[in-house]
Amino acid sequence: MLKVAITGNIASGKSLVEKIIAESFPVYDADKIAHKFLGNVDRKALGAKVFRDPKARKELEEFIHPKVKEEILEIFQKEEKIVFISIPLLFETGFDEMFDKIIFVAADENLRLDRLMKRNNLTKEEALLRINAQIPQEEKIKKSDFVIDNNSDLENLEKQTSILITKLLSLV
Repeated sequence: MLKVAITGNIASGKSLVEKIIAESFPVYDADKIAHKFLGNVDRKALGAKVFRDPKARKELEEFIHPKVKEEILEIFQKEEKIVFISIPLLFETGFDEMFDKIIFVAADENLRLDRLMKRNNLTKEEALLRINAQIPQEEKIKKSDFVIDNNSDLENLEKQTSILITKLLSLV
């Protein structure tokens, strides 16, 4: 089984790449796995707290990350030739070691800031707290096997993703 992670910093367009891949392959989402363990928590309120309080964020991560890792390991037991898992905090959690290949979705920081403010209805300060809570994009690109540039339009994103899927399929 080829284990492929899809990652990217916040508001990079990772979800769009995930949707494109999901048209042909199952894509598992680590965020959805994590939300399952949080139950009916007000995620907006939780996010506001943990992005302002590093101790609270660390406690949340210590609770949730082992559960997510366990679930990913179960997914790896399936009889698939290739498995895709979308995992935003791949490098922050150290989960990158679990994967054979890593796809990184990249977008300029100003574009990500604008997308995040609009998508989550955040102030610039709130959005920057979330952006700065992640390892810088440049560091992650160096650790990734493939980079998809999402500074253009959807057609370009689909084309890059399609080419990448063909490359990955040649490995299985």
